[in-house]
Amino acid sequence: MNDMARLQKQRLALYGWMLAAPALALMSLFAFYPAIATFWHSLFTRGTTRRPSVFAGFENYSDLFADPTFATVVWNNLIYAGVTIPVSIIFALIMALWANAHIPARSFVRSAYFTPTILPMIAAANLWLFFYTPDLGVIDQITGFFGASPTNWLGQPDTALAAVIVVTIWKEAGFFMIFYLAALQTIPPDLREAARIEGAGRWTYTRRVLLPLLMPTTIFVFVNAMINSVKLIDHLFILTKGGPNNASKLILYWIWEMAFAYFDSPHAAAMTILVLLALGLVAVAQFRLVEKRTHYR
Repeated sequence: MNDMARLQKQRLALYGWMLAAPALALMSLFAFYPAIATFWHSLFTRGTTRRPSVFAGFENYSDLFADPTFATVVWNNLIYAGVTIPVSIIFALIMALWANAHIPARSFVRSAYFTPTILPMIAAANLWLFFYTPDLGVIDQITGFFGASPTNWLGQPDTALAAVIVVTIWKEAGFFMIFYLAALQTIPPDLREAARIEGAGRWTYTRRVLLPLLMPTTIFVFVNAMINSVKLIDHLFILTKGGPNNASKLILYWIWEMAFAYFDSPHAAAMTILVLLALGLVAVAQFRLVEKRTHYR
């Protein structure tokens, strides 16, 4: 009997590894190997035709920490993520609640909210470039009616990053709304009726029932928003190119700049590894802290 149970257990384990093999192969080919190769590349100096690269250990990492641009870019990205992530999630939840309600032209509302998501990144950036154009843009045309002077929104250090943040929120909120809308449609309407019978108001129902049930979706949306906050590059090419004076330069744009504008791939690889480590720490914190408080049933 023990031999039969052991054989059955081994057979189930074999089936499990067979099912996981394609995913493991793809992950190894497109995630694990590139990460290891990038780390190894970050330990060498930049090579030229006359002076080949040599092993430098963690010198590239110390160079990054000594570069004042590093602190500027990291701070910009922290501000960018700290604003875009919560604001996009809040707007997405509000839009989903409205689009899920019984209102006139509900299909039109849903389509209007989702339209920015289907626009290509470059097209969306060019659209907002027209909005932000000094003196001729839509924003300055509107503010001009109230006597405000034209503003170079993308050309001033005080407003460049905020202008990029607005574009990101406008584009991502509609995408996250789809996930909230799908989650709202899976919540039984009996819960709303039961809460109404118990005398719970709309705010109490939302805070005590709706938001806890939406927590798995919120975690999924949060992870996607966090990943998106460190991979923005398309909008910066069109809107600011990281300027003025690095005021809107974000991590991925700086990595691209080091690798393909300055041909300094070892420092770009080192910065990439730092980003992967930061995302890994956030993921561990999420699974250890937030996941334990989340109910999936």
